[in-house]
Order: sequence, then structure tokens, then C-alpha cells
Amino acid sequence: ARQGGNMAAGGGLPGLLPAQSQLEYDLLDALAPQEKHSLVSQYLEKVDSRERDLRVPDFGGDLEWLNTEGPISLYKDLCGKVVVLDFFTYCCINCIHLLPDLHVLEHKYSDKDGLLIVGVHSAKFPNEKVLSNIKSAVLRYNITHPVVNDADATLWHELDVSCWPTLVILGPRGNMLFSLVGEGHKDKLFLFTSVALKFYKEKGQITDNKIGTKLYRDSLPSSALLFPGKVTVDNSGDRLVIADTGHHRILVVRKNGHILHTIGGPNSGRKDGSFSEAAFNSPQGVAIKNNIIYVADTENHLIRKIDLELERVNTVAGIGTQGTDKEGGAKGEEQPISSPWDVIFGNSVSGTHEDDVLWIAMAGTHQVWALMLECGKLPKGSDLKKGTCIRFAGSGNEENRNNAYPHKAGFAQPSGLSLASEEPWNCIFVADSESSTVRTIALKDGAVKHLVGGERDPLNLFAFGDVDEAGINAKLQHPLGVTWDKKRKLLYVADSYNHKIKFVDPKMKNCATLAGTGEASNVVGSSLMQSTFNEPGGLCIEQNGRLLYIADTNNHQIKVLDLETKTVSMLPILNTEIFDVVDSPFVQNNKMANVPRLPKSAPNIQLPSLTVTPGQTLQFLLRLSLPANTKLTEEAPSSWFLTAEGNEWLLQGQNPSGEIEDISHQPFIALQLPGNCLSSEAMLSVKACLYYCSKDSSACMMKGISFNQPLRIANTNQGSLAQVELTYSFLN
Repeated sequence: ARQGGNMAAGGGLPGLLPAQSQLEYDLLDALAPQEKHSLVSQYLEKVDSRERDLRVPDFGGDLEWLNTEGPISLYKDLCGKVVVLDFFTYCCINCIHLLPDLHVLEHKYSDKDGLLIVGVHSAKFPNEKVLSNIKSAVLRYNITHPVVNDADATLWHELDVSCWPTLVILGPRGNMLFSLVGEGHKDKLFLFTSVALKFYKEKGQITDNKIGTKLYRDSLPSSALLFPGKVTVDNSGDRLVIADTGHHRILVVRKNGHILHTIGGPNSGRKDGSFSEAAFNSPQGVAIKNNIIYVADTENHLIRKIDLELERVNTVAGIGTQGTDKEGGAKGEEQPISSPWDVIFGNSVSGTHEDDVLWIAMAGTHQVWALMLECGKLPKGSDLKKGTCIRFAGSGNEENRNNAYPHKAGFAQPSGLSLASEEPWNCIFVADSESSTVRTIALKDGAVKHLVGGERDPLNLFAFGDVDEAGINAKLQHPLGVTWDKKRKLLYVADSYNHKIKFVDPKMKNCATLAGTGEASNVVGSSLMQSTFNEPGGLCIEQNGRLLYIADTNNHQIKVLDLETKTVSMLPILNTEIFDVVDSPFVQNNKMANVPRLPKSAPNIQLPSLTVTPGQTLQFLLRLSLPANTKLTEEAPSSWFLTAEGNEWLLQGQNPSGEIEDISHQPFIALQLPGNCLSSEAMLSVKACLYYCSKDSSACMMKGISFNQPLRIANTNQGSLAQVELTYSFLN
């Protein structure tokens, strides 16, 4: 074992092994809780009375911390605490699976009770050493305990840790008591910590002082999207579906960013029902056909179905808790599944319906599964009933193993899927994140083959990099998304930890950078090679092959890459409520996202005062006209919005903005006055922002206007509706 400065000889985790192995063996025979408690107490007596503690070296003074007021010392600040060290890396699905157990534990015991959890981030990939990326992960997974960025894995090496995740439980002197390797040890974690707290309290060694915490999420502004993981586009190209992962919701938006449906959010949960009742937990993959959307509801371990016509959400696969079954075959709602990360439509071998299979990237069990949407057969398989959810490829071992037999192949956290059903491809492309490869699964026989990245040793999951080359010589870093461009016969890859979008020619196996510099930042609008991204997680291409949409996850944006003009832009998300960053109650913020600022030259038109009564509805009729030979610009949505400076109560519960799609059919803007008005006079402004260009598209303009409507509020009988025409002609 490696020697730490404070550690006894034979230290590190191997020093714990003999005594803890005996305890684990004894616990197998213990049935009653009291018996288990007694065995753990006896073990602690033995470990605590050692001549020399197995001590952990202190955290380095120069390490970066999150969720704290400053650096923490094990021997100054945490003396008198039972400490759970969670050695994790944020890309690891097993580490993510452990977080709910830690959430429950820290709700049960606080620092005042004598317990503290410290996340020790020990990176696998170079990209994971960067503090800003760890910050994003802390937000994404709602981690509220202190986290230290041990970028060089110093403590990991000192303690001889060898696996992500590993928990090490320390006593109040920094003395090592227990270790738990891997996920799935919730009962032992709770048993060991509760008995350790009781044992040391009785010895008078537990202190109740609070540790100075300062949650990173509290320092951030709100945003329209939060860690969007995936995006897809319908066949018409008119509607996008966005997995707004951090807000635990699904958005359906027009291609100009105007929201059509908000489903679920902003808090996590698990509930079927109407769009406002439904709840998701960090959804990722989305697939749309007509008015049906399927969702990989990742942290609920479910597949959900959204019906846009009925405005209903229901569960079609999974039981709501993490499954360990690696075979499947049960009816969807009875089949446990594990962390589904992406979904795409496909066709069965014998089916008569198109898109009768939903392929699932099952990241949690390192496999690709199928959900039968109709009766049919999978390649080399037998007849399956509608609703069956079953493993298609992958043994369940975390490997980079290719094989002609799909069940003998091995994946490592498959996270993105795309289908090329036409010959000669006829395959599913798989972004296999932890092996840093893109692989193919043949739809004829299920054979799994290598396309780019990784290396030949199936057990080496560390063959990553950023190299534009062919086949095995190309290197990627934790790619999370793929999409097939049928028109150009190219595969686009979200090379997530390299912060790039790459393209692969599957015929020659060439892989090259399309966009991104490799730097994690947010440069928009310049050339493709100067544009930058931050861990893009998903991407999709519209059917005509022009626009590539990218879920730029850590920039909290959807980027639009125009493959013809070679430009990158940001998709504005319009007419939405803004949520606080994480875990907030639903808050409507009248300072809406993306409300355009009117140009200084915008006319301010004072309207005659209007007498109104509480509860009355006002209807403003827009009558705006454009100069001759001009038209509204489709790509830049024109809009109207209401403001009431100093009288915000007027807009409470109202729809304060909307889109102007067609100059010949302008919207009616309705506002119902509250039944209880807070003053007898108020000023309401109706503003419009128009983007238009000459019909030959040689020049584009933005014009604004503000109509200011004074209101006198009186309890006289004015009728139920008051109409006001807002007329203005824009000149060149």
C-alpha cells in the first residue's frame, strides 16, 4: 500500500480488509437488526482499540472546494465527525446511482448529528479535472454536500482506492472504519454510519458544531434551460423536442424557439397524468413521431410516453426503481430497467408497422434494449408480443467488446443512438461513452462492430483523446450523442468531453472535427471552427439535412448549426416561465427570458386614458403594417409583450408575451384585470418587436413600438369587454 504522511504502515484500504471481510462474513448469518448492530459495535471496539489508527492524510491545502465557505481540513474542521468520503467521477453511471442513497443519508443525519459527507472528485477523463465541469455536475445531480476537486487523485492513490464509486467511512479522529466499493450497498452504508455515530457519541467523541456550507447553486442566475441533455426534431422539421434535464421537464418548441408545450418540471418526481401533473427525473433521450413522444426518464429508470393530442403522460417501461436484470422479456410496465439514456424508433424484422420498435440505450446495464411498440421479431430472435421490453445487444459487462453475437458483445455506458436503416448501412450507431468509441449494431443479425475511437483491448476503457484520424487511430473523449445525416451519408458525433462536434464517414471510418475548438466555452455566431461548446450531450439533424441542432448541455442552450452556410447560432427559448436553478418551487418571473429590448428609436405612443372596472377583460387588437416589399423574418421571431412598471400586479397570472407569426393575421392580446385592484390608476404598455427583411432578403431590420395605455379603475358598470385598436405603419 502507498504510505500517506499520517498513515500507519500497511495503511490504506488494504489495511482495513482483513477485519472488515470477517465482519461482512458474520453479517451474512445475522438476521435480526439487533444482531447486526451488535456485530458492527464489536467490530468498532476492535478497530478503535488498535495501537495505531489507520489514518487518512488531510486534504491538500491548495485543493478547490465546492458547496463550502472555504477549504476544509479533516483534522481541524471535521474532528469529532463521522465522515463519509465518496470517491467519485461525474461521468460514471455507478457513481450517479449512488447519489440518491447519499441524499437520504444526509437528510437523516446532519452535521449537528455528527455526520458529514464529502465528495472526493477523482477524475477518470482529463476533462473531468476541470473545476467548471465539476461545478456543472454538482448542479446537474443536485449534490449539496461539500465536494473537493482532487484533480491529481492524490487521496485516491494514498488510500489505494481502485474503483469508482468507493465510500470510505471515517471516525472522529480521521481514523478509517469501513469501505464500500461499487453501488448497491445502501443497507450497509446506513448500518455502519448509524452504529458508528452511536458508538462514538457514547464515548463523548462526537461534536455538534456546524460546518460552513455555501451551496454553489445559490450563486447562479436562473436560465430558460438547465443542462439540456438531448434534442430531437420531428419529420416536418417544424417542431423540436428538448429534454430540459436539469428542470426535469420536456419542452416542445417551434424551430424559432417558441414553446408549444411544457411537460413536467421544474422539480423532479415520478408521476403520470396531464402535462401540469406529470413529473420526470433528469430525462435524457427523446424520440417523436407525429404527436407521440417517447422519453428516457433516466433517473426514474422509466420509459415514458407523451401524447400531445390527449396532453397525457404515461409509463410504458420500468417500475420506477433501478433494475439489475440484464435479460428482460417481461411486459414493459413490469420490467425493471436501469438508467435509460437515449431512445430512437426502428423497425422489427417481420413487423407490418413502420417504427414498431423503440431502441433504448440502457446506460445502467451497459446494453441496448428494445421495447416492442407492436408485435414483431428482432434480428435472430423469436416472435415478441406488443409491450415486451427485452435486451438486444450487450452482455451487461462494462467492456469495449465487439462480437458477431450481440449478447456476447460488451458496451460501456451507451448514451446515444441513431439509425441508418438504408443499405449498405442498415445499422444502429451507438455512442459508447465510457469506452470513448462509436460502434455499430447490424440490424440484419445484431453483430456489434467498431467504427471509431478506443482501442483493441476490450478491457481498456482509458483509450481516449482528441485525434482526427480513421478507425482505431481516431480518438474521442466520452461521446454522448450521434445522429445520421442520410443526405450526406455522414454520422455526426457529440464528442462531449472534447467539447466538439465531429463527423464520421462510416465507409472509410474517417473521423474529423466539424465544429468547436476543444475549449469549454460559449462562442456563438462565428465560423464553425471558432464556435465553442461545453460538454454537448445530444444532437439531431432535420430531414432535409440543413440544420443540425445541438444540446450544448453545460452552456444551457440549444445551438443551431447551419450545414449550408457553415454558421452556428443559439435557439432562443421564448414565452417561458423562468425557474430558479435547482430545486425551487415553481416561480413565474415577469422579467421574462429573451424579451427583446426595443431600439432607442422605437416610437412611444401615448393612448387616451381608459376607464375600466376590476375583473373586466381588455382586448388589444394589433394593426401593424410593414413597408412595401418586405416580410417577417422566419428565423428571428417577432413578438409582443406587456409591461406594467410599478403596477406588476396587473400582470399577475396573465400571459405577458406572444409571437407575431403573420403580419396579415395579427394576434388579439387579452388581459383580464384582477378582481382586487391595488390602485385606482395604472399604466400598461403593449410593446411589439418586429424583425423583417426585404423580399429579396438583401437587408433585414428590427423595429419596435410601445403603446402606453393609462388606466383609470372605477367600480362603474363598463361591460365585460373593452377593445383597443393599436395601429401603426412602419416606414423604410
